[in-house]
Amino acid sequence: MPDPRQALALLDAMRTQSARGRRLVAFFGCMYYAAARPAEVIGLCVEDCDLPRRGWGVLRLRETRPRSGSAWTDSGTAHDRRGLKHRPRKSVRTVPIPPDLVALLRWHIVAYGVTPDGRLFRTQRGGLIQDTEYGEVWAEARLRALTPTQRSSSPAKRPYDLRHAAVSTWLSSGVEPQVVVQRAGHSVAVLFRVFAKCLDGSAATANARIEATLRGGR
Repeated sequence: MPDPRQALALLDAMRTQSARGRRLVAFFGCMYYAAARPAEVIGLCVEDCDLPRRGWGVLRLRETRPRSGSAWTDSGTAHDRRGLKHRPRKSVRTVPIPPDLVALLRWHIVAYGVTPDGRLFRTQRGGLIQDTEYGEVWAEARLRALTPTQRSSSPAKRPYDLRHAAVSTWLSSGVEPQVVVQRAGHSVAVLFRVFAKCLDGSAATANARIEATLRGGR
């Protein structure tokens, strides 16, 4: 998974690669800053975003739009509409988002508007974002932002790695695992299996804070 510098370099590379890349910077930003899954971002609506001029905002994630193929969906469209992963059908996951993502989403809305049904992200023809489309933008960004050595190793091989980078950043910053689980929508088992190294680091941070408090009480 990419480190913060690599993740930001990838977002910058999207801004400059093409008109299609610029349209998707905020899309990828939701994965990196809010640990959202691509299928959750595809259907994100403006009414589910609190985007103040200053400070932190909020995303309310309500559904996923996985690509299943028109033959496999009830609606006959390529994307199905489902509830959030690991949650009851009508659950809403509330994710606080930092000012950087607030500003990015506000810019996106001014630059591109929203669809008649309120969706933030769409193709140039107004359709749902396809995995092939954002995959091509991601591949080009990797070529522009990463060195050959970085591209041949594990960081940022898939867009989904931005979500992993977000979770790792939260854990490394000392955010408690139960808060991370709530925001990212992980199961506890996945969190402890995939992010064991980060959890070890957050435990060390917690130990240091406890020790500092104990010393202060002497």
